Amino acid sequence: MNYRVIIIEDEEPARILIKKYLESFQNIEIVKECDEGFSGVKAINELKPDIVFLDIQMPKLTGFEVLEIIDFKPIIIFTTAYDQYAVKAFESNAIDYLLKPFSKQRFDQALTKAFEKISIKNSHSFQKLIDTNDEKHELINRVAIKNGTEINIVSIEDILYVEAYGDYVYIHTKNGRFLKEKTMKYFELHLDANQFVRTHRSYIVNAKEILKIEHYGKENYVAILKNNLSLNISNSGYRKIKNVLNI
Repeated sequence: MNYRVIIIEDEEPARILIKKYLESFQNIEIVKECDEGFSGVKAINELKPDIVFLDIQMPKLTGFEVLEIIDFKPIIIFTTAYDQYAVKAFESNAIDYLLKPFSKQRFDQALTKAFEKISIKNSHSFQKLIDTNDEKHELINRVAIKNGTEINIVSIEDILYVEAYGDYVYIHTKNGRFLKEKTMKYFELHLDANQFVRTHRSYIVNAKEILKIEHYGKENYVAILKNNLSLNISNSGYRKIKNVLNI
C-alpha cells in the first residue's frame, strides 16, 4: 500500500529533514508541503492524505486549531520544539509526538505506528474521527471557526455569550455570530469559569459583558448585557452568576 503524506511545518529546515527521512520509504508519496496552517487546512481537505506531519506553533493558526477545523481526518504526527504540548497532542488523538530535534530512528518509530494505525482502520473499514476529549479541562483563549471557505479566529475576550443549538453552538461576538460544531459541555469545560458562566441550559455568558441583572417575579431573573440584549437566567445559573459577580 502507498501512503499519501502532507507536511505542514513553518520552518524550512524541518521540512527538509522530514523529506530526507521519508526518502527511505518506497511506499510514501509527499502530495503537499505547507508552511502555515491555513494552506494546511485547504490541502488536507482537498487532497485527503493518509498521514500528516503537523507542527504545533505556527503563525496565524496553530496545529491544534488546524485539527479543530479540518473536515477530513488523517493520521497526525505532531512535530514541535516544545515539550509542554505533549499531553494535549495525545489528547487530540495524534498517533505520535516528535520533539525537535528528532532522530531517524525516532522518526521511523512514529511512521511505523502510523502504518499500523492505518492498517487497523482499513481492516475495520472505518475512519476514526479525531476530536478533543471533552473530559479534559485545559482552558482555551481563542476559537477557530470554519465559515465556508473562510477561517475566523475569535478571541475569547470578544465572545458575548455561547448559545446551544443542538449538537452545535452559536458563538455570539462583538462582530456577529458564528456556528461551531462543539457542544455546550465542551465550552463549559474549556472556558474560564470565573468569567464565563452557564446561566441557563441554553447560554454560557461572558460575565464581563453583563450590565445588570433584573428580577421579574418569584425566582425569575434576566441578564441585561452591555449591548442591551436580555438573556434568561435559571435558578442554578443565578447562584453561579452571583458567585462570579460577588453579589
